Amino acid sequence: MHNKSPGGIIQSNQSSFSTLYRLVDMVIITLVYFLVLLYQGLPINSSDLLLLFVSIISYMLCAEAVDLYRSWRTAPNTLMIKWAMIAWGVSSLVTTTFAFIFPESIAASNFVILSWLVLCAPTLVSWRVAFREILFRHRKKGHNTRKAIVIGATQSGYNLATQIMENEQLGIIFKGMYDDRAPARIPHEIQHQVMGSIQDAIKLAKSGEIDYIYIAMPMSAEKRIMQILNMCSDSTATVYIIPNFFMYNLLNARWQSVGSIQTLSVFDTPFQGAGDITKRLEDIIVSSLILTMIAIPMLFIAMAVKLTSKGPVIFKQNRYGLDGKEIKVYKFRSMTVQDNGDKVQQATKNDARITPLGAFLRKTSLDELPQFINVLQGRMSVVGPRPHAVAHNEEYRKLIEGYMLRHKVRPGITGWAQINGFRGETETINKMIKRVEYDLDYIHRWSVWMDIRIILATVTRGFINKNAY
Repeated sequence: MHNKSPGGIIQSNQSSFSTLYRLVDMVIITLVYFLVLLYQGLPINSSDLLLLFVSIISYMLCAEAVDLYRSWRTAPNTLMIKWAMIAWGVSSLVTTTFAFIFPESIAASNFVILSWLVLCAPTLVSWRVAFREILFRHRKKGHNTRKAIVIGATQSGYNLATQIMENEQLGIIFKGMYDDRAPARIPHEIQHQVMGSIQDAIKLAKSGEIDYIYIAMPMSAEKRIMQILNMCSDSTATVYIIPNFFMYNLLNARWQSVGSIQTLSVFDTPFQGAGDITKRLEDIIVSSLILTMIAIPMLFIAMAVKLTSKGPVIFKQNRYGLDGKEIKVYKFRSMTVQDNGDKVQQATKNDARITPLGAFLRKTSLDELPQFINVLQGRMSVVGPRPHAVAHNEEYRKLIEGYMLRHKVRPGITGWAQINGFRGETETINKMIKRVEYDLDYIHRWSVWMDIRIILATVTRGFINKNAY
């Protein structure tokens, strides 16, 4: 008889939990819907099932996009709750939009739909928190635990070990640090944690006594890390590398397979697979709703532009879009000139080229309303790094390291940099550097919830800005 390895058992448990979570979510969404119908004394018909299907599919897509069904062993409750609420929030938006667009296909009343969506939110969160609390108590009694060691007696390794020991609900039992260096070369406060050499650690892993191995060595020790990884490959332990400052600069780093070769993407986009679908769905829904509300105001603005100055109503400027490809970006014309060549002068305070109406439009950001059409076209997003003129891109890409990485996503009408004060003229290189830093931070941290925060911040304080000329 062959015994299962610890690694195989861990993977099996994680897969079982992941499947369980998906099934429970689907059951809850369905059950709450049927209970609301039952409470209202309404029968279940095919249109109800259609709406339920739309809700479940959109929720599952969003949940996969935010990685909701991964292992949450080492993550805080607040993070798990946040992603569950984001997934259900997007699903609710899709569901209500579907019901609004196809009212003849939906028998349920607005009250039934709203009650269902509102009741599902705390239910989807509550069962997760309750189940996790049961797991925590179970782990504190020594069940469902994992044993971990740290290879490399460094400060980052010591910090990790401290976190493991202070959070017993994680169910990770710390078994010490291992290092080949002489005690004199190891920081004093860490020496008592060193239980042996790296070879001793590998022996523990090969014997099946260790589940997790954390390698806490500087990236400069590449050869030594590779040797350790090769030795660890003869065990079933799960191996992690604790990143140092260099690794934190990676943009959406992830492992990918090219045939049989494993590669690590250094500069990547968060919008792949379900993430891309979620982002595009968000853009279509938000831009459609906004265009419906601003259609008449846009018509009056267009008439005002035409009547107050010579030239076209819409100014189309070449800018860089996704992957650095040129796109046409629409704006209400606010200047007497239409710079769109190799040299484009940024608007400055009291710029003589700006028309009187244009000054008001630019100050209030009303000149950018046509860009919601760009969003529907798929050229832009509602939220993302602001697009710059091609001439400015060519100038700044030579001056700012990582500048072109902001084009790993679609440019946006509003963005993380804009609501943090980096909008308008960038008369100094430092201002553009800060803008780029915020853009890359947005790409690194993107989530639907972050987009919602940026949109709300734009609505409350982002339209009128002292830096907009």
